[in-house]
Amino acid sequence: MLSLIVFIPLAAAVVCALLPANRPTWPRWVALVASAVDLALVAYVTATFAPGGGQQFVERATWVPQANIQYYLAVDGLSLPMLFLTGLLTFLAVLVSWKTEVKPKFWFAMLMLLAVGMTGVFLALDLILFYVFWELVLVPMYFLIGQWGGPRREYAAMKFFLYTLLGSVFLLLGIIVLYLQTGTFDVIEMIKLAPSLDAQLQWWLFGALFLGFAVKVPIWPLHTWLPDAHVEAPTAASALLAGVLLKMGTYGFLRVSLPLLPDGFHAWRGALAALAVVSIIYGALVAFAQTDLKKLVAYSSVSHMGFAMLGIAAGTAAGLNGAQAVNFSHGLVSAALFILVGNVYYRAHTREISEISGLANQIPRAAFLLSFFGFASLGLPGLSGFVGEFLSLVGAWVSDLARIWPLLAGLGVLFGAAYILWMLRRVVFGQPSFAIADATDLDVLEVGVLVPLAFFTVAIGIYWDLLLRFTDPFSTALAKLLGA
Repeated sequence: MLSLIVFIPLAAAVVCALLPANRPTWPRWVALVASAVDLALVAYVTATFAPGGGQQFVERATWVPQANIQYYLAVDGLSLPMLFLTGLLTFLAVLVSWKTEVKPKFWFAMLMLLAVGMTGVFLALDLILFYVFWELVLVPMYFLIGQWGGPRREYAAMKFFLYTLLGSVFLLLGIIVLYLQTGTFDVIEMIKLAPSLDAQLQWWLFGALFLGFAVKVPIWPLHTWLPDAHVEAPTAASALLAGVLLKMGTYGFLRVSLPLLPDGFHAWRGALAALAVVSIIYGALVAFAQTDLKKLVAYSSVSHMGFAMLGIAAGTAAGLNGAQAVNFSHGLVSAALFILVGNVYYRAHTREISEISGLANQIPRAAFLLSFFGFASLGLPGLSGFVGEFLSLVGAWVSDLARIWPLLAGLGVLFGAAYILWMLRRVVFGQPSFAIADATDLDVLEVGVLVPLAFFTVAIGIYWDLLLRFTDPFSTALAKLLGA
């Protein structure tokens, strides 16, 4: 089952690449069918998954026996929400890309290849297999930004590639040292052997893995590739970058760094908390200063992912649940906001906040959805954004971290509300600006893409157990392992 989920998009990528150039509509249908089948399989796995049952749907085979490398896939309470989010956003990204006319074969092939890497990262339990999928993601995203992005697309694509590749070098170094110490790449076996690792060695290993994962999150000051990549990326790529790729970093901390290196985590957690809080406040303040609507949403991602890192630094069950809830909610909300910004830009041909106003009068559907997801982003109770922020702050407060960190993070909540409301007041209200004076409202497809994201934003915000039933057993077990 899991191999099908991973490799159906790969087959679709090959088919898209081989289609005749004089049939430009065929690649979109191949990608749509593949992503729909993938989403259906993910939905089946989600429906039949037994919360608290550990690794399920396990697939295991010897891959490189000489180095004890396995083809090892499984899903558990940590990976299942991210697998579902990836399947949903990939399907919606295909719909968002439906009108792509420039090199459609290459576009949809890269989109499907990206799906292979993203799903593989969340399912692999052998560290070499994990690393292969981790690196695979770089190639299609590089081309999606570099070929179809904005005026500075080549610069943004190269910066994204080099930053994340540099982090991956340290990640690979940490994986190799872990193998030399334990004799296995099996994550589950490594967890059992973790107590035998020297505390000083764990400090260095945690630092190496930190650089690999922190670039992807991204944590300040390793975040500078993110605004450029988001601003230049086409809409579907921005949605997947914010919705899934950033979550690979926090997932790496939860899957690898914390359970394998508990002593290293305790040595580093104060620094993690400090960097998380700096990311929260810095991202919010810089978002406030933006004049470009897409840059505002990009810097908001830096701030929101800081809450996930604060929950991870807490090391408590509530904090770890909060980190996973932030991951899932931010995946829904940020993807929706980037899609909406793309819709507005398509009509206004500008993203300058000073040149866009009066959406409520001219394109009311876009205005309503932008307001709805804006309130979800600022953490309004009853919507999914509140769940993760609340649990991360509670988890940090009840941990043995200094109380100053959750208190300062609380300021980030206020700043987040401020820049979202500041943006909505200028963009949604007032008289329609010249840029959108003749704009038409969102069509059925554009609204339909956002409906599933709105549904899960409300459903999880009201009924937290839809998400926490999966994440809580993992979070509780990891917190116990860490001594919380």
